Amino acid sequence: MIIPISKVWYPNKENFMGYIEKIYDTGWLTNNGPLVQELEKRLEEHLGVKNLLCVANGSVALEMAYKLLKLEGEIITTPFTFVATTDTILSEGLTPVYSDIDREYWTLDPNKIEESITDKTTGIVPVHVFGNACKVDEILEIANKHQLKVVFDGSHAFGVNYKGDSVLSKGDISTLSFNAVKLFHSVEGGAMIFKDERLYEKAKKMRQYGETTIDGDASAPGLNAKMNELEAAMGLAVLDEIEAVTNERKESYLYYKEHLNDVVQMLRENEDANFNYSYCPLVFNSIEEMNYVQNQLMENGIKPRRYFAPSLDNLSYVEKRKEMTVSQDIVSKVLALPLHSDAEIKAVETILKSLKEFRSNN
Repeated sequence: MIIPISKVWYPNKENFMGYIEKIYDTGWLTNNGPLVQELEKRLEEHLGVKNLLCVANGSVALEMAYKLLKLEGEIITTPFTFVATTDTILSEGLTPVYSDIDREYWTLDPNKIEESITDKTTGIVPVHVFGNACKVDEILEIANKHQLKVVFDGSHAFGVNYKGDSVLSKGDISTLSFNAVKLFHSVEGGAMIFKDERLYEKAKKMRQYGETTIDGDASAPGLNAKMNELEAAMGLAVLDEIEAVTNERKESYLYYKEHLNDVVQMLRENEDANFNYSYCPLVFNSIEEMNYVQNQLMENGIKPRRYFAPSLDNLSYVEKRKEMTVSQDIVSKVLALPLHSDAEIKAVETILKSLKEFRSNN
């Protein structure tokens, strides 16, 4: 039996069915139903944010953010993230321009951003990678200096606080993904958090085909970006158990950290933020060492995952302006480990044994 990198959290069936019963009682399946509204309110309370809007998925959240902020031209972003961050920029007719990451934190390096800014730059899209908060203040300072909009991709950042406030309250807009393998999920889904309440009100209308008059005339363009009631039911049931979800991952992560921190490179956590334990990535000394350990884990029934190959500046359909040397190096040597099913004990034993074997022979 292979233990995969991710496991979907299935909430208590009876509790989940209680929310499903509410759908049958109301006869309301979609179009901003009562469960979606309830989920939005409870997420605002849980995360400590205002102006939260649930949408169909994390990608459409980013696309809506670019539309609402009227971004044009070039957008600076990280090459070390899931490809959706780049693809959503391209889908809106914008040009992704990469800036390299910090070698320890793996988020955008603020010291490198300005060299990528041109007269065509209108925004920055940083990513809180693996739940590790970006250097938020430094990025916002650069954005303010150059009058740029900031959309934080918080797909991994559920429950992360920065200097006492939710990291999702930072920037012009922050986005979340509620995909099934995330720390918090609603099967599919996502959310947007707005600093400007007027943008939040516009987003409500955009989410449901745009602003329409009584006679059906659309006065502004929109799209179908709604979350439905079934997804909201799952989200509410998972939110009821979010402490248990987090604790399971935290226990596994801390076990890995205790036993592996001195033998491989682990993520350096932002000192101004809490860490949500949503992922456990390791960086090895070389590609060969990583490959050897990966093969040994697979032989022992544990399937790690390489994030985020390739470094996005190497995508064939994106203009390459500069080598993202740090991102390319990290991508070539990183493995993420399962945070469930008690995999950590066997994984640690396998990794330590594999490293001893590999390093003694090389």
